Amino acid sequence: MSTTPAILFDRTRLRKRRQRAAADFAATDFLLQQAAESLAESLAHLSYTFPTIVELGASGRLKPLLAHRPGTRHYYTLDSTGCFAPDILADEEWLPLAEGSCDAIVSAGALHWVNDLPGTLAQIHRALKPDGLFIATMPGPDSLRELRQVFAATDAARLGGLTSRIAPFPDVRDAGGLLQRAGFALPVVDRELVTVTYPSLWALMQELRCSAQTNMLQHQLQQFTTRGYFAEAERRYREGFMNTEGRLIATFECVTLTGWKPAANQQQPSKRGSGQLSLGAVLGD
Repeated sequence: MSTTPAILFDRTRLRKRRQRAAADFAATDFLLQQAAESLAESLAHLSYTFPTIVELGASGRLKPLLAHRPGTRHYYTLDSTGCFAPDILADEEWLPLAEGSCDAIVSAGALHWVNDLPGTLAQIHRALKPDGLFIATMPGPDSLRELRQVFAATDAARLGGLTSRIAPFPDVRDAGGLLQRAGFALPVVDRELVTVTYPSLWALMQELRCSAQTNMLQHQLQQFTTRGYFAEAERRYREGFMNTEGRLIATFECVTLTGWKPAANQQQPSKRGSGQLSLGAVLGD
């Protein structure tokens, strides 16, 4: 019996915030630029050519890095807002892509706002040709770990409990399993931690807001958050996560998911126990 996925994120709010952020995106898109560069670097190590590439959740940062890759003839962008002039105006949760039409489907920093990630992965798998590649970067659970701790401590002190101020990010341990469930072969999950510093809590939150990366949870705290709350959060942040130069430290985890659509001529992983060299021999024991 199928189950309806929980609606965690408000996709309408996401579209509105992306539209509002579009004007200042170039000055505040560090996170998406980092995600795009990480994806392009991963793809640079592959000798494969991908004549038709479709980018999901396009923001204008990935296309310049991939569109002129050797062997690429068509590069299509797909996004749910028109502010980044996508070739295909559609939601990442409902992909209007024909079966077996894409050699590669890529996404940089967009799929973590999808409510039904397994369903989206299944649609991506269907749209790929045999031996087609899916590769995406998204924030991991260690992203904003300092801010989470600060907000949790401030909530406990002022409200007597925790509130949902930062949305959950996909767990790295589950990501490989999701790729396998969707039918992908040779799934790989990589993670990279990036540390950034900000002059203040306001500067960090402003960058998240201006790049449309703030909380998109469907159910949020309804009451107004006072200036006093943020003043206390800033103090706690400085007490726990300030460097020697007086700047606040923020950690971002970039997770890269890679999977291939199965094909008859595709390289297969070795069978368990088929190795010809013992670990002891490798270590010199």
